[in-house]
Amino acid sequence: MGPLPYRTIKVEVYDWDRDGSHDFIGEFTTSYRELARGQSQFNIYEDRCQGQVWVAERTGAGRTQINFTVAIDFTASNGNPSQSTSLHYMSPYQLNAYALALTAVGEIIQHYDSDKMFPALGFGAKLPPDGRVSHEFPLNGNQENPSCCGIDGILEAYHHSLRTVQLYGPTNFAPVVTHVARNAAEVQDGSQYSVLLIITDGVISDMAQTKEAIVNAAKLPMSIIIIGVGQAEFDAMVELDGDDVRISSRGKLAERDIVQFVPFRDYVDRTGNHVLSMARLARDVLAEIPDQLVSYMKAQGIRPRSPPAAPARSPPQSPARTPPASPLHTHI
Repeated sequence: MGPLPYRTIKVEVYDWDRDGSHDFIGEFTTSYRELARGQSQFNIYEDRCQGQVWVAERTGAGRTQINFTVAIDFTASNGNPSQSTSLHYMSPYQLNAYALALTAVGEIIQHYDSDKMFPALGFGAKLPPDGRVSHEFPLNGNQENPSCCGIDGILEAYHHSLRTVQLYGPTNFAPVVTHVARNAAEVQDGSQYSVLLIITDGVISDMAQTKEAIVNAAKLPMSIIIIGVGQAEFDAMVELDGDDVRISSRGKLAERDIVQFVPFRDYVDRTGNHVLSMARLARDVLAEIPDQLVSYMKAQGIRPRSPPAAPARSPPQSPARTPPASPLHTHI
């Protein structure tokens, strides 16, 4: 087996639920030596079963709650939802591009959220009853609480909005970025991290304001994923991505790269295998989140909390593979 520091440690990850219906999320292997040396105070592992990426604190004593928010483009350039040429077309036989993208990313990221309640917003539509244009409206119609229960709840609210609002414009991102940034600013101790998923079809209309909002958000515990659907040119989205040139506003550079953009059309499988193509989409759009989370922690000087003191004597544990009946002291 080798010396103790080199022995393999297998970590199985479950989403603990109070009612006992724990969900197996994934697993990875490591060793005490790997954990102790780490990448700064973090180790990054790839889940061998589901292809997800995990961020494990070196001490194993801390936990970061991911707050996932969705923002959907309701501008008229998407086309009339009642027509099959529309990107918002609600076919009785298959999901449209918006629903596919949301499901692919949401099905994975929801495992990081304990209560499965996700704020869902729309932008670029006229709202009833007075026809005012909004770039930050709740898909469920509840101004006080825009949260939806699970991915199915978001999809239900999305379809409800398609039947009740009028697609209009322009395509403004800044309001939803600012909305999530406001929430992210409330807790900056590393215990919470916000991820905004924007799904859009068109050329952005408020580029200057969006750049300013992103530069301001870059110092907060927050990341932004943008998925472009349709055949439009997405040059502005590539610029916001900031992989080649860090974005700036009013002469001020963003402290971190917090935006990841991917065009949905690059993941359309011509053979019709949506399962594999959507798995690739989810993998690529979520790939930068661990590094972005780590970069925030390092920039803020946030270190893992000290692990709880070990008991004087611990009874031997059986190698049972069933989920824990109560929360573990060590969280991933």
